[in-house]
Amino acid sequence: MGLLSELKLAVPWGHIATKAWGSLKGHPVLCLHGWLDNANSFDRLIPLLPQDFYYVAMDFGGHGLSSHYAPGVPYYYQNFVNEVRRVSVALKWNRFSLMGHSFGGTVAGMFSSVFPEMVDKLILLDSLPFILDINEVNNVLTYKRQAIEHVLQLEASQKPSMVIGPEEMLQGLLKKNTHLGEECGKLLLQRGTKQVASGLVLNRDRRISWLELGIDYLSRELMQLATQKLQAHVLLIKAAHGLSNVRKDQTDQELLLFSISVLRAVLKERFQFVEIPGNHYIHMNKPQQVAEIVGAFLQGQEVAPAS
Repeated sequence: MGLLSELKLAVPWGHIATKAWGSLKGHPVLCLHGWLDNANSFDRLIPLLPQDFYYVAMDFGGHGLSSHYAPGVPYYYQNFVNEVRRVSVALKWNRFSLMGHSFGGTVAGMFSSVFPEMVDKLILLDSLPFILDINEVNNVLTYKRQAIEHVLQLEASQKPSMVIGPEEMLQGLLKKNTHLGEECGKLLLQRGTKQVASGLVLNRDRRISWLELGIDYLSRELMQLATQKLQAHVLLIKAAHGLSNVRKDQTDQELLLFSISVLRAVLKERFQFVEIPGNHYIHMNKPQQVAEIVGAFLQGQEVAPAS
């Protein structure tokens, strides 16, 4: 299944860039990449999925080939949820499936609870539908302050974007993302950089480098309420050495288990969980294995016990 088209969807600040595969007549699946990644994150997975669906992978604002937000406008978590709604309006989708990796999964989860009637299936690739961290809730106000100060400092510095050689750019990316392989790193940089006379420049907006700018932590109570709003069937594919192992924090594992227990208790037969060998970029590093599970789920098959 080859790439069908590249689309630019108009928004008030410019455009949202997307890539489309599959059948225009097929049921739509919107694919959301992780923090600082781009739509190329799905280049290895989507061609292996059932061809009778219509897959669209979008670049979040400030990422990939999408427009940056206007100066002075911050990249808040809710903005990315808003972008999903704008894409669905532009494509005239009233009901569709969502697939998200990492941060994209949390955006997909929040959208699915805010607009539950619009999402029939929610696929989480080494991700959780909501951001929950009991150790960090007390720091939310500190994070909000730091995020604002970070943007102000960037605006005041007026430093031009760094020009870096292709190999240095790749090695820098791999050093910061140890779960990425070299070929997958190159794939992300294809869409995440632009060529200038003396090297490469990152496409993404420098303001989004501060992760806390895009995070809204939920309490356990709010997470349970949001889960109760979900109408979608949910598939969670966890990489054995993925997200919860990045910081190797015991609390991460506890919150993962808590989140899964809530999803199982609330959604019952609408929730399926699969753990497979691999790291956080499992959908890029082992696309065939992930495709078999995701494909079965999209086609309405049970891929794992519900309890």
